[in-house]
Amino acid sequence: MRVYSCGHCGNPLYFENSECLNCHHQVGFDPATLTMMNLENGAYRYCKNAEYGVCNWLVTASSADTYCVACEMNRVIPSLTSDQNRARWRNLEVAKHRLIYSLLRLRLPLRVNHGGREEAIEFDFKEDVSPVERVMTGHDHGLITINIEEADEAERVRHKLDLGERYRTLLGHFRHEVGHYYWDALVRDSATIGRFRQLFGDDRKDYGEALEAYYSQGAPADWNQHFISPYATSHPWEDWAETWAHYLHMMDTLETAWAFGIRINPVEADGLKAAITQEPYDQVNFDRLIKRWLPLCFAVNSLNRSMGHADFYPFILSAAVIEKLRFIHDLCLAVASGSA
Repeated sequence: MRVYSCGHCGNPLYFENSECLNCHHQVGFDPATLTMMNLENGAYRYCKNAEYGVCNWLVTASSADTYCVACEMNRVIPSLTSDQNRARWRNLEVAKHRLIYSLLRLRLPLRVNHGGREEAIEFDFKEDVSPVERVMTGHDHGLITINIEEADEAERVRHKLDLGERYRTLLGHFRHEVGHYYWDALVRDSATIGRFRQLFGDDRKDYGEALEAYYSQGAPADWNQHFISPYATSHPWEDWAETWAHYLHMMDTLETAWAFGIRINPVEADGLKAAITQEPYDQVNFDRLIKRWLPLCFAVNSLNRSMGHADFYPFILSAAVIEKLRFIHDLCLAVASGSA
């Protein structure tokens, strides 16, 4: 994520700000230019969901659209009859808008055509009907369903502990599920399917049986030599989605570090030096991204530990995982250039 500032007074802004806290001018994010704008000349207006305090994205004043490019993807939102649901919806939208920023920054398609059938990214934010009828977070032909209890910090931590996960965030869910969409869109029927199978395994393996085996037997003991997470071992589709999510983690975090001009220059451990001097989304050479990512993670993990927190990035990137990330990086570059 880039660093933004108010065009009126220069005060720094967070990505979610709709008002400058210094000069109190209205501000919003323009998805067409990926910049923060001041609403002064009538050229822009807020997305309709701004009235609920869940969106600060803009629509041009001349547009017939009511919603911004991110909010128009919503198919189902939570019932807004309770303060809890309104808070959960806001958390969902914060994470979703950051996801869409990354997709726009990578210049990835938000809708694709499969044999005459158009599939677009859509979202259902649903709550459980009863303890028996539970909503499952998942993906189906572009439709991403999120159980809104994932937007509740206490519930998410409980699930994290129950499943023995070291990392579980709402934004991580969005990035994982949209990975399934992009496997369909960019890999399934493409010339890259052979390379995919070399790296991730045979996607033709029965998915249901693979998940059943994973939940009954768990991940193999040496999983971290070949996979980014235990769940990635369950099926090549899940390996792709988990690795895809980590690629987005890396790119957005490196962009933030670049925007702040972060340098890693430890007093000792020369091997951890890194100068993040180039916008990562413009970086073609994947090795240079990794060369900066690993020292950055070590530094921030160390800062977190100094504050008594868990590691910022509690993962090991083996050589096999780095090759999978490289595959995703090269594929995204090819799509952005129109050569895929």
